[in-house]
Amino acid sequence: MDTITKVLPEECVATIISLTSAKDACQLSPVSPSLKAIADSDAVWANFLPSDCEDIIDQSSTPTLNLLSKKQIYAYLCDYHVLFDNGNMTLSLEKATGKKCIMVSAKGFKISSGDKPCYWYWESTPKSRFYEVAMLKYMWWLEILGSLEAKFLSANTNYGVYFIFNFENHGSEFIYLNQYFQPRTYGDLVVCEGNINGYRKRVCLDPPGEEVHEREDGWMEVEMGEFFSEDHEDNLVGFKLWDMNSQLTRFLVVEGVEFRPKNM
Repeated sequence: MDTITKVLPEECVATIISLTSAKDACQLSPVSPSLKAIADSDAVWANFLPSDCEDIIDQSSTPTLNLLSKKQIYAYLCDYHVLFDNGNMTLSLEKATGKKCIMVSAKGFKISSGDKPCYWYWESTPKSRFYEVAMLKYMWWLEILGSLEAKFLSANTNYGVYFIFNFENHGSEFIYLNQYFQPRTYGDLVVCEGNINGYRKRVCLDPPGEEVHEREDGWMEVEMGEFFSEDHEDNLVGFKLWDMNSQLTRFLVVEGVEFRPKNM
């Protein structure tokens, strides 16, 4: 393999490797010292990172991360996340592809009566990646609205949307939530012709139904829907979650909604 680096300029070899994948670059690294230097270089790994990754990190809670090599940044974001947008969003990467995983904090939602302490209150918890989570004390009905600009997501990617929640105390109440997920378009851009495709389903959160899964971080999640992110940064993805039954919904703790690549 050293012959390749002798015949071709390093810039050419770096370009070839950058057209493969992060996994391929890692497998090439131990082949020879000269190839390792190229395969581990910023010239290669900058192509595996999202184009706006450096800007997001600069505006995040850990801007010094940009002092690391591009390969180190990639590895870090595959295992951890960075807080940005004033602590209301996090960025991490899907390991195999480098596609963006974005979580939106409950602070970025419009929660019905969310500003009334008799119903909801905001609390810091070491269990959350965000500074505060929303905790439902008492309410006869529930409505949570939110959205995310498509520019924060990787283009041309199939995304799953997940509601991240937990319970302060597991009561005997059954909390039924009707969920509705709908990609929306603003301006002159069109997601699809005619009626906009939506995703609707009914699940039981407490006790957890079959569609509710426990995460490695201790929270629970349920898939709200999925969509394909096209190459339109002006698109807006909206989501809505509500309780249609007049039942008490207590002890619900809302961390956020995560947009995660799926079926990669």
